[in-house]
Order: sequence, then structure tokens, then C-alpha cells
Amino acid sequence: MSLRTQIMRTVTSAMTSPTRRRMARDFAALDARLRGERPTVRYFHQADDPYSHLAAQVLPRLRDRYAVDVEIFLVPPPADSAAPDRERLRAYGLGDAARLAKARGLGFPAGAKLPDASAVRQLQAVLADALQRDRFADIASAAGAALWSGDDKSLARMAAATSAQDPALPDRLLSAGEARREQLGHYLGGMFHFEGEWFWGVDRLGWLESRLAARGLDREAGVPPLAPAFEPSLIPSHEGPGPTIEAWFSFRSPYSWLFMPRIRELARAHRARLELRPILPMVMRGLAVPRIKTFYITLDCKREAERLGLPFGRIVDPVGAGAERALAVLHHAIDLGLGEAFAESGLKAAFADGIALAEDEGLYEAARRAGLTDDQTTAALADESWRDRAETNRAALLDAGLWGAPTVRVSGYEAHWGQDRLWMLEEDIRAAMAPATA
Repeated sequence: MSLRTQIMRTVTSAMTSPTRRRMARDFAALDARLRGERPTVRYFHQADDPYSHLAAQVLPRLRDRYAVDVEIFLVPPPADSAAPDRERLRAYGLGDAARLAKARGLGFPAGAKLPDASAVRQLQAVLADALQRDRFADIASAAGAALWSGDDKSLARMAAATSAQDPALPDRLLSAGEARREQLGHYLGGMFHFEGEWFWGVDRLGWLESRLAARGLDREAGVPPLAPAFEPSLIPSHEGPGPTIEAWFSFRSPYSWLFMPRIRELARAHRARLELRPILPMVMRGLAVPRIKTFYITLDCKREAERLGLPFGRIVDPVGAGAERALAVLHHAIDLGLGEAFAESGLKAAFADGIALAEDEGLYEAARRAGLTDDQTTAALADESWRDRAETNRAALLDAGLWGAPTVRVSGYEAHWGQDRLWMLEEDIRAAMAPATA
């Protein structure tokens, strides 16, 4: 094992350790108390972000249930470096937010269109005025609904009511919100921040609720949280074989590790055929991943891994040679009927076991655990044809409207992005296997 591997394992283990997280939380809570601050949740709202619209709808319930102050900031979209393939991201968010809203009992119109810049500016003016009058939680939901439903008249009427405000106010608040977000260490809208920790929208609101409950701030202790995490039931709804599931993943994506054992389990439960579609990591495809994003993703994955009962945190980044070598072995493993086993073994090696896929010792160990012989691994490493498969998969991913890993879909249905969308995939499986009606 190289010195670099040992250092990386040690650093990432320390960064993701429960002890470090507990100390960071305690320090943040103590710092707030010493400054005389009541327990405060900070929420960062992006007017043209569908997920922010969903998050804004739960703010009144959050305030009612938990004994915290809520401080709200307006923020602009993330920088290009933190939002690769921005147009695909924006388009995908519309359909995903609509399905998420339906499942969570929130509002988001099916078939929503991307708003134009003038409508977004009107909404920002409305929200800036609401913040000045401490009425954001009362107004944001209705104003956002007007934007996303294309109700230009209602939005214009709301904006006209703010005509007396300083026309520079929205930009000042956006600049202040962006500065505060950056100071606290994030880049997205729809984010909640509490005592040093970040939570993305309604998808991670349950984790925030756990934090608040642990601090004794839940006024309804014992009642289910406002936004529990969703997981598939794994209960098949049909007889016989299920549909084909396409699964795009990257050996550098920590979310792909959380995804792989669960998508295999889901496919087995529904007797579905799992088609693995490995791709190169984003940074090896020319898409930026800034350091602040990597840090947040790593800590978010640690929380999610604990919820799922999966090991995580001894990480040796396989970017570069590690990812390429793993893809070469996987290319042969798929043809040998060992693709799923190696995909899981390789991801676990990189993100849970601290094994370097760039080194022969680590790669061969991961391959053996999946059932490959050393001779098969050696032959795979001598074959460059994996590049064609990876490129085919990359093109298919873009055709599906997405760009990142993990992505999954039932063939013929819309694709879903993220390890936390397997419940949506299960809904698609049920729809695909439902008896045809006359």
C-alpha cells in the first residue's frame, strides 16, 4: 500500500468519523450560545429552483413544530462550476420536483415550464419585499406557485404591489444571501443550515429534524417527522420476470456506492434484469466538481450510509487510473456474468474499505471478492475496449436527459438521478408491469 493511499484513508476516516461530527456539532452549538443566539435554522431560497419552492412550503410547519428561529436568505443560482450541464439540471428538476411534491403532499404543477428571466425577477422582488416585512413564509408558497404554473398575471400583480420598494433591494438581498451561503460553506439553493451542518431541501429535512429533536427542540416529540426519507418497499406486484432497469454509475461517485447494493436488491425483488451502464467520472469527462461540493457530498453520504446501514468513510479516491482500471475489469466482468458483483465490490473498496483501485494489490483484491481470477483481471487490464462501452453509456445518459451518476430508469420511462430516487424507480416498475386496461 502506497503512502498516498495510507494518508488518504486516514484523512477521510477522520473527516467522516462520528466523533468529528459530534465535536463539530457541539462546538457550533456552544459558539451560538456564547454569542447569545437562540437555536436558529438558516434557509437559503433560490427563486427559480423547483426544490426551493418545495422547501418554502414546509417552512411554516417547521416553525410551528420546532422551537427554533428561522432566518431566511435569498440566493442566486450556483456558479457554473457547481452546476455542470446546467440546462439539463434545470429541465430535469421540473419533472422530479413534481413527483416529489406529490409524494410529500406539497404543490408543484405537472408539466411546469422553465420560467423566463423577467418572471424570475418579478418573483425575486416579491420575495425581497416579503422578507423586509417578515412575511416570507406566508407569501413564498403562493408567489412560487404563480411562477411555476405560468400565472403571469398573478405574479405581475404581486410584483406591482412592491412598487414602493427600493428597486435595488432584491439585488442587495441576493448579494447578502450569496455571501452568507459562501461564508457558511455551500453553493446551492433550497438548503437548510443548522449549527454547522447542511441539509438539502425536503429530501434531507428529516436529518435536520433529527438534529432539532436531539437538541430537545421538538414540540411534538414522538410524532413522525415532517419529511421522512423514502425507500422502496421491495414488494413485487407482478408474477414472472420484471422489466429491464438501466443503471448508470461511476466508480468515483460515493452516491453510486450507496446505490449499488440497493439497486441490485430492488432488481432481485422485482425479478428485473439489471443492465449496468458504467461511465467515467465527471471530472474525467470535462465537468467540474469544486472542493466545497466534494466536501458536502462526502458528509451527506456518511449520514445516508448510516441510515442505510452501509459502511462508508475509509475513502481512496479512484479518479484517474483507479477509475479506468476498474472500468476495464468491469467490462470483462459483465461478460463473465460477474458485473454486478464487481461493481459493488469495487465501489465498496473505494468508499468503505480504503482500498486503492489504482494499485494492483487493491484492484486484484476487489476483483477476487467478486469472483474473478487473477488471470481474468490481468486479461481485462490489457483490453482497452472498455472505452467504447463507457462512451456509448455516456451518450445514452445524455440522451436520457441526465449527465451524472447514479442515474437509473426502467427502460422506456423517464430517468431518475440520485441514490434517493429508488422509490420512484419502484413506482415505474409497478407501472410497467401493471395489467393493460381496455
